[in-house]
Amino acid sequence: MRQPALRWPVPAALADLLPGQYIHGGQRRGKYLLLALDDGHLLLHLGMSGSLRMVAPGQAAGLHDHLDLLLDDGGVLRFTDPRRFGAVLWLTGDPFAHPLLRDLGPEPLSESFDADYLYHRSRGRRVPVKSFLMDSHVVVGIGNIYANEILFLSGVHPLRAAGRIARSRYESVVAMARAVLGAAIRQGGTTLRDFVGGDGKPGYFRQQLQVYGRAGEPCKKCGRLLQEVRLGQRTTVYCASCQR
Repeated sequence: MRQPALRWPVPAALADLLPGQYIHGGQRRGKYLLLALDDGHLLLHLGMSGSLRMVAPGQAAGLHDHLDLLLDDGGVLRFTDPRRFGAVLWLTGDPFAHPLLRDLGPEPLSESFDADYLYHRSRGRRVPVKSFLMDSHVVVGIGNIYANEILFLSGVHPLRAAGRIARSRYESVVAMARAVLGAAIRQGGTTLRDFVGGDGKPGYFRQQLQVYGRAGEPCKKCGRLLQEVRLGQRTTVYCASCQR
């Protein structure tokens, strides 16, 4: 370990805990990665531009390479995080009972994420629907860029109160969420600055963005100029004509 000061301090005990343990598998929950070991789980978060990848034995560590897991075949699993917004934590017991994981909403590509779920979760909520969709306690994995795109394609105004949206309109939101996220996955994500995927390549979904980053440009549907506001400290772009 080279840098213990990430989003939360990296446990100093890892150097004593991990040697000799086997990695039995890995899975993802929201933006968290879980590596199952003999005596617990290693929980990792890649932040905004981090990565976890295999590197060649003996490959020199760079400035932002904070943690190496040395494997018994000589390989090195390296955690890199330029902005240090990520995390490396050690969990024992049921990892899904941990405070970071236990209250997360469903995955957006899972069967449990549907119009009925969104409709019932949104009743009585005055929060803007864009903020509602970005709440990881409601659904995980819908970040700012994709929330903009999903709401544009479903024709829903981002500032509209979540509790005032009909079930039929949430059907469109769910359908567009699946379409947008599915397309983004196939394109390797969306690179705006320094994001790269697990293969070290940038994401190419940026070329398919309909509204994000296009404020002041003509809407691709109606030609009206796209508007921009700040919502929850995040850029929100929409078409006042197409989104109601």
